[in-house]
Amino acid sequence: MKLHEYQSKKIFDRFDVPIPKGRVANIASEAKQIAEELGGRVVIKSQVLVGGRGKAGGIKLAKDPKQAKELATEILGMEIKGLPVRKILVDEIVDIDQEIYLGITNDRTCRQPVVIASSSGGIDIEEVAQISPEKIFKLTIDPLLGLQDFQVRDIALGIDLRREYWKQFIKILRGLYRAYLDTDATLAEINPLVITKDKRLIALDAKMIIDDNALFRHPEMMELRDLDVEAPAEIEAQKYGLSYIKLDGDIGCMVNGAGLAMATMDIISQFGGKPSNFLDIGGGAGATKVAAALRIILSDPNVKVILINIFGGITRCDEVAKGLLSALADVKTKVPVVVRLVGTNAEEGLKLLVNEKILTANTLAEAANISVRLSTGGAS
Repeated sequence: MKLHEYQSKKIFDRFDVPIPKGRVANIASEAKQIAEELGGRVVIKSQVLVGGRGKAGGIKLAKDPKQAKELATEILGMEIKGLPVRKILVDEIVDIDQEIYLGITNDRTCRQPVVIASSSGGIDIEEVAQISPEKIFKLTIDPLLGLQDFQVRDIALGIDLRREYWKQFIKILRGLYRAYLDTDATLAEINPLVITKDKRLIALDAKMIIDDNALFRHPEMMELRDLDVEAPAEIEAQKYGLSYIKLDGDIGCMVNGAGLAMATMDIISQFGGKPSNFLDIGGGAGATKVAAALRIILSDPNVKVILINIFGGITRCDEVAKGLLSALADVKTKVPVVVRLVGTNAEEGLKLLVNEKILTANTLAEAANISVRLSTGGAS
């Protein structure tokens, strides 16, 4: 889950990472009021979860409250890369002497957090890596030991930070690491971390990505979701506790278990087809959840056939069959459905599907083969 800049800054502030004075606004008159409180000169920043806001005209400087209101009106009426600007952040303007990049993310190869720092801040770190890879300093953190003092000093030396700023830098990096750990983030980034003319270090911009799999530990963060960037089907899936990811194929998949779902998608591909989604209904899925899953799959206009592959362990196959029949009664569709049930109450489930416009298969390979043929206009 991506957080907006203003949301990330609130979290940074909790962990003593210095941020500019400012507040978020929903209407232009609020921007004017905030600018008056901050002394007049402010920066108006669109809050959308895409890069390139500045190049798109979504970040502008205002010299006084009147201009702040005018620019806020302009920015709030924008769309940036298809996303509407619903909020703006009004921050004080700071006089910049130097820009630094500082971020913490997951290194999947080392299976440890990694600190990435560079003296070339203010631009994408990927661009720095291409143009000047020697300017990027990386250091992994042992999660059992945490961030050590000598490591913070190594990072400061690695980016040639002057010693007069080390005390501030150490506090900021420690705060950033605590924010990263406390929120179960996969990314906590300051770009740029600026040194001001009056020799302060301030997180001028902030970006955080939270691990969706850890949100059950942070229910308060669910309110921070920006639904503009999420597919409606994925939002609906979350309501029912379904794991759903939209893909670009035409064979809808409903499976119980992530591993089985991946295997199902692989076999569809092996027979020459393309799955339209990843959908894991999980263990113990009842009729209500199955019906919701089917409606979500059918909301995709590209779906030509649905393949249901259920291995009944905790999940009862007869409950899946009931959910399927319930959904098909509510949602009228001509999309063919191929079902493979095996395991707990599989026979009972298959009996329920007799005389319905549903094709059954004994093996996954058979089900995938039938689905691919149907998706390409062939006979079952």
